[in-house]
Amino acid sequence: MARMESFLVNIILFGVPLVLAVTLHEAAHGYTARKFGDRTAEMLGRITLNPIKHVDPVGTVLFPLGLYVMTYFMSSAGMIAFPFLFGWAKPVPVQPRNFKDPVRNMRWVSAAGPLSNLAMALAWAIIGKLLLLSFGSLNSFMVGMVLFGIWINLLLMVFNLLPILPLDGGRILYSFLPWKWAMTYSQTERYGLIIVVILLVAGALGPLIKMLVVPGFGLIRGLFGI
Repeated sequence: MARMESFLVNIILFGVPLVLAVTLHEAAHGYTARKFGDRTAEMLGRITLNPIKHVDPVGTVLFPLGLYVMTYFMSSAGMIAFPFLFGWAKPVPVQPRNFKDPVRNMRWVSAAGPLSNLAMALAWAIIGKLLLLSFGSLNSFMVGMVLFGIWINLLLMVFNLLPILPLDGGRILYSFLPWKWAMTYSQTERYGLIIVVILLVAGALGPLIKMLVVPGFGLIRGLFGI
């Protein structure tokens, strides 16, 4: 019973920051697209903080839950240090032809998602600091949620900035390329998800996390004293 209660508590602890991270990420894309003249996401009800509107059955539910269950029991068996949670939401539909400057505007629409994750990482740090100042100390649950909130948002920001289509980083890179190069590069989008999966399975993203996410995590904790 105690093990099941711990499992459910951890689902909440990790699930809340993850759902907020992917929800605000997608809403930021839609909001920025609307600012530049494309109301597609707004008409489909995607500029909202209601996570149900952004849920992808696989990426937001099945994959994170399956990954967490697997890593939870692996951590219990001492095979890994701690359970892990990761996922994604339904991409917000954007029609660049509605923009006045499709290339430049799409660049900012793409950047809005990772920037929102950076803002959320800082917001979690501020929440942690305010709670610490108010109560003098935090229980392990709140510490865990605040720290995971910072970590998952930094992870999503870095991951989405990979220069691989259809990730945001790929869109941003596309917007800077000369037209002929951009057209050639756009052909790689059909293989993008396969490339991402191969990188994940091969553990090739580990060094990237160590170089960017870990230092960023430590920097924010140091700045806010949490």
